[in-house]
Amino acid sequence: MVVNGSMDSAQPYLVEAQKLTKSFADKGSRITILKNFDFCLNAGEAVAVVGPSGVGKSTLLHILGTLDRPDSGTLRISNKDVFKLESNPLAAFRNRSIGFVFQFHHLLPEFTAVENAMMPGLIAKKSKQACTLAAEEILVRVGLKDRLHHRVNTLSGGEQQRVALARALVLAPKVLLADEPTGNLDKNNSEAVHQLLMELNSEMEMTMVVVTHNTELAALMNRRISINEGRLMEIG
Repeated sequence: MVVNGSMDSAQPYLVEAQKLTKSFADKGSRITILKNFDFCLNAGEAVAVVGPSGVGKSTLLHILGTLDRPDSGTLRISNKDVFKLESNPLAAFRNRSIGFVFQFHHLLPEFTAVENAMMPGLIAKKSKQACTLAAEEILVRVGLKDRLHHRVNTLSGGEQQRVALARALVLAPKVLLADEPTGNLDKNNSEAVHQLLMELNSEMEMTMVVVTHNTELAALMNRRISINEGRLMEIG
C-alpha cells in the first residue's frame, strides 16, 4: 500500500508506479493531470478509483494499461519496466497481461459471443481450437452458456457486457482494468456484474482496478483511491 506517497518496499508488488507525471497541452499552456506520484498494487488486490469527472481517473487507467505513456516516471508490471519496451513488444505484453473492460463494450456486432471472446487469443497467435475452447470456458463462467453462438447484436446490454468481460479475461491476464464497467447498465444488471467481477477477482487471483462513480461497486473493493490536484489519495 502507498501511504503519504511512500511505498513499503518489503512487499513484492505486481504493479509499481514511481514518480509518474502526465500533462496535456491546452490553449498554449500545460495542464498537469497526474503529478509525480507513487502507486502500487499487490497481486489479487481490487481497487476502486473514484472522484468527480475530469480529475484524471481514466488517464491513470490508460497509463496503468500501457495505452498511454507518462511524461516521466516508471511503471513496472510483474517486475518488467513496461515503458522501456518498443511498441510491438509492449502491445504483445499488454495483450497477454492486461485485460480491459469499458463502459461501452466495443464488441464486433456481426460476430458471435465466442468469436468476440477469442480475439485476444488469435492476436496472441494461439491456435483457433485453443482460442475457441478458452472463449467457451470463460463465457460459460460469466453466465452465457446458452448464448455462445449468438451474434452479439442480438444480446441484451447486460449479456454484451459479459461478453466484453469474457474477452478481457480469456487469456487469464494478471491485471484487469475497467472504466465504468456498469455505467451503461440498469440496476439489476449492474449488481449482477458487480458480483461477477468480485467473484472472478477472487477465483483468478487477478489484480483489478476499476474506475467508477458507482458507490456500491466501490464499496466492494479492498481499497478506494481518489485523485486530488494530480496526486493519488487513499480514502476510507
